[in-house]
Amino acid sequence: MAVLLHRWGLFAVRRRREVLAVCLLVVAAITTLGLTSAGSFATTSQIPGSAAQSALRKMEHHFGASDRQSAQIVFEAPKGASLNDPANAAALQRTLTAAATVPGVTSVSDPVRTRAMTPDGTTAVVKVEFSVPKDQDVRQGNLDALKDTAAGSRAAGIDVLFGGDAYKQSAPLVGPMETVGLLVALAVLAITFGSLLSAGLPLITALIAVGTSMAALIGLSSVLNVADKAPTLAVMLGLAVGIDYALLIVSRHRSELAQGRSVQEAAARATATAGSAVAFAGLTVIIALVGLTVARVPVLTAMGLSAAAAVAVAVIMSLGLLPTLLAFAGERLRPRPGSRALRRIRGAAGPSARPPMGARWVAGVVRRPWRAVITVTLGLAALALPATQLQLALSDDGSEPTSNVVRQTYDKIGAAFGPGANGPLMILVSDAPLGTLKATGEEVTKDLAGVPGIARVSPVDYSTDGAAARMQIIPATGPRDAATSDLVNRLRKTVAPVAARSGSDIAVTGRTAVSIEVSDRLSGALVPFAVVVVGLSLLLLTAAFRSVAIPVKATVGFLLSVGASFGAIVAVFQWGWLADTLGVPSTGPTTSFVPIIVMAVLFGLAMDYEVFLVSAMREEYVRTKAPHLAVVGGARQAARVVTAAALIMVAVFASFLFTHDPAIMPIALALAVGVLLDAFAVRMTLVPAVMSLLGHGAWWLPRLLDKWLPDLDVEGAHLDEPAPTHPRRRDPECGSGAAPTPEAAPVTRLPLPKQDIRP
Repeated sequence: MAVLLHRWGLFAVRRRREVLAVCLLVVAAITTLGLTSAGSFATTSQIPGSAAQSALRKMEHHFGASDRQSAQIVFEAPKGASLNDPANAAALQRTLTAAATVPGVTSVSDPVRTRAMTPDGTTAVVKVEFSVPKDQDVRQGNLDALKDTAAGSRAAGIDVLFGGDAYKQSAPLVGPMETVGLLVALAVLAITFGSLLSAGLPLITALIAVGTSMAALIGLSSVLNVADKAPTLAVMLGLAVGIDYALLIVSRHRSELAQGRSVQEAAARATATAGSAVAFAGLTVIIALVGLTVARVPVLTAMGLSAAAAVAVAVIMSLGLLPTLLAFAGERLRPRPGSRALRRIRGAAGPSARPPMGARWVAGVVRRPWRAVITVTLGLAALALPATQLQLALSDDGSEPTSNVVRQTYDKIGAAFGPGANGPLMILVSDAPLGTLKATGEEVTKDLAGVPGIARVSPVDYSTDGAAARMQIIPATGPRDAATSDLVNRLRKTVAPVAARSGSDIAVTGRTAVSIEVSDRLSGALVPFAVVVVGLSLLLLTAAFRSVAIPVKATVGFLLSVGASFGAIVAVFQWGWLADTLGVPSTGPTTSFVPIIVMAVLFGLAMDYEVFLVSAMREEYVRTKAPHLAVVGGARQAARVVTAAALIMVAVFASFLFTHDPAIMPIALALAVGVLLDAFAVRMTLVPAVMSLLGHGAWWLPRLLDKWLPDLDVEGAHLDEPAPTHPRRRDPECGSGAAPTPEAAPVTRLPLPKQDIRP
């Protein structure tokens, strides 16, 4: 791999104008095509073919269903009064009449006819339907006009609240806090490189990559069912890995320049060595994200594939566009003689310089490896303990901030009609033998009387075609409550004997039942997902590092990190620790797809750091054959880059905490905590300690596997092998004549300082 990327790097530098033009042309074409054919993102979670989903579609076929946006109006009578009082009833009716004249409104329900009024008449709920499809936003002017219709009711003392799906306006993919995250990343890059030009290159390539992938995703949403959370995850992950991957290549490029190589050869070698690590790390992340398809849940598949595409574009930009930018930057990226940046880079190998902090830390770990192993393992295990109480459910309007009108409407309905009113269940009776539909419906109603957990059951409603019957069940608990899920299971057991006796098809359905099925499917997919993804990644790591122990160690470290991140989710989003400080809208069960997404992303990122760090250690081991010296030497080369990369990822992920999206916030927190712990506790502490204990055994590979597995050459060991000489080419613009190429005069790596690194 390294040799091929080296050839590509040379080509990209020598033909930088042509390569840059092609890259920009492709980016412009994708962006233009995506934006001109923009579609809408899906907002529903469902499992095609599942029992509840199939029954829901059948019910919509018999009873009709709307695919339009709708709003809810909650009317609450003054204290001690009723909405049935003549004055209040007249004011309410005037509001409903005015609401029907609002532009875009197609229907307004009557709360008396729909039985959406409490028995005492204190609260009523009205449904307003618009002509706008569900996957589009209602114009803000129309929503404001609808609110204005409540002036008469408010004048009569009636409290009026507007909510529902229509008042859920789409949020921008990147807001002010995400911009702050980018500024933090720029600051970390500037400190790492000591150069604004060097710091700007990773941001440029990352932003181009994210913009390109988002434009493509927007265009694909017109022909594919793309979940509305997919773009946010893709932006979050695309920015993080895009910056980190470019950081690794720019850092290696400047290191090669500091050793006296020409700009051309430095860029080629950076693309070959750091680029190999980037390609391999990106492939690992992509495998993990594509593995989300094993759950067979469309919303999760869309999120995984969208994020995988964003990572793939980030890798392509880092390997394709970045070498040309390095060539155009030319000698301006070479650390100046006597500069702090040059001393820092050469200090990684210079015998007279004090080792960097990362190398000193790793050297201390290597001297006392058992202490590090025990401390890190016990510490992360303790942080993971809360994860044993993780509760899962799909988010709903009750997850929104209390300042949101949608949440306020949800709470009002729950308080007036019971918590289950926000998540009613439906029993559908269909395909009944001729003349038995009514009798079957009555029998089901009778059997439901003894089922615990039901607040009330509506009368049987028959379809106009006479082929189906349904009844609405209001649970005693809310839609995200575990007791509601138990009620669905009890209902299915209750209606099964009736279905068998009558020969009818009787199913439990409704949006809440579908959400419960989705949640159960997601929970059950964790184990097969882990087996598939971890197995493939273990194989890749074994091939990359020619070792059995390293992949196993990497996986154990990942499990510790992901356990601690799940513990953070429970502590903050279920127990409420720091909830007010972080602006958590509400505490309760975590959105069902959060754990599997966190596991996929964190596994990929953990393998990134494993590749960055261990590839540097292997490079030293191949050169010195001294395992302990290789651990410290690899840390000298990679510690600063890994530290900067981790801090950038933490800043990017943490910025998405302030979106206040109940589905995104747990992912952002878990990834920020997981990356922080994985980079510093696992990769910078546990990994060196374990590798020190293993010694030469860390690099052992059975001969059979050694012959069977391909040699990926992630660290670029084959670059210094003899190769046919080529006529020397001068490239004044990028400074390739400033120093001889390796074929003409190989650069000697500076020796590592001698120090006591014995365990």
